[in-house]
Amino acid sequence: MRKDWTPHLLLPLLLMSLLPATAWAQQAAPWPNKPVRLIVPAAAGGPTDIVGRVIAAELSNSLGQQVWVDNRAGAGHLIGMTAGAQAEPDGYTFLVVTTPYVVVPWLQKKMPYETKDLQPVMWMTSSPFVLVVPSASPAKSVAELVALAKAKPNELNMASAGPTTGPHLAGELFRLSAGIKVQHVAYRGGPQAETAILRGEAAFLFDTPSGALPHVEAGAMRGLAVTSLKRMENAPSIPTVAESGFPGFEADSWNGLVAPAGVPKAIVNRMEAAVAEALAKPGVKNRLNAAGFTPVAAPSAAFAALIARDLVKWSRVVKEAGLTSE
Repeated sequence: MRKDWTPHLLLPLLLMSLLPATAWAQQAAPWPNKPVRLIVPAAAGGPTDIVGRVIAAELSNSLGQQVWVDNRAGAGHLIGMTAGAQAEPDGYTFLVVTTPYVVVPWLQKKMPYETKDLQPVMWMTSSPFVLVVPSASPAKSVAELVALAKAKPNELNMASAGPTTGPHLAGELFRLSAGIKVQHVAYRGGPQAETAILRGEAAFLFDTPSGALPHVEAGAMRGLAVTSLKRMENAPSIPTVAESGFPGFEADSWNGLVAPAGVPKAIVNRMEAAVAEALAKPGVKNRLNAAGFTPVAAPSAAFAALIARDLVKWSRVVKEAGLTSE
């Protein structure tokens, strides 16, 4: 064998022999080994964004990699949800979803993705809506509001934060449950709908706790009920709709975490545990409670059951109320 043959041929062979090991090492590297994207299908500053950013900050610390929020707002959350469903299932994209996740499929003639394209990770938070009326309203209870609406069919205005938003859907469920006829007036957002109540332009509104309770406490609005099955801890004097003559009535807004289908189970389990740990921290609980959210931290199986239940519930409401995406 020639001595000058060895160096220039062995070096490439040596490098080639190392490639499989390098690729294997990268694939086997602990997750996460790079930043993780958290898609929020809503604008910055809104309720869903608040939950997403609180969780992202905690996960960045516990996972040792930055978890960055990617706001993909528009089309009633459809743009962001589609981005999540179509992302690579490599464990580096997760998606925060809320009530539109189980409502939009019934509003669209054709969906750009299927529910099976996303897998539940954790049910993170829950938040009721507060049924409020103007402080000068003659209705001092849910029963009196229903009686007033029945005495004046199609005369009362039901305000909402916009078409097919959580407050609108809660109002439609209430309207169907009570058997009343009212006029739906959709405003550009929660603050505008609250102004309509404060001015007496609308008869009632289902509002977020963070939007409604300051006005209720100031005496500018009257809180008649909350849409959860249990009374709110920070507003225990306000009864539930369920205990006000409509047993079983529930129209909570929830936030959950999902991942593209195909993300390895080990990564899903790791993320589930990390989110549960974050939600158990007193500081996180306080920040979420201040924004009107109650931490739930229910595992993926419980979240899957909630999604299945709400898909059935809201399909009925959308159909019976004749709601559309337009």
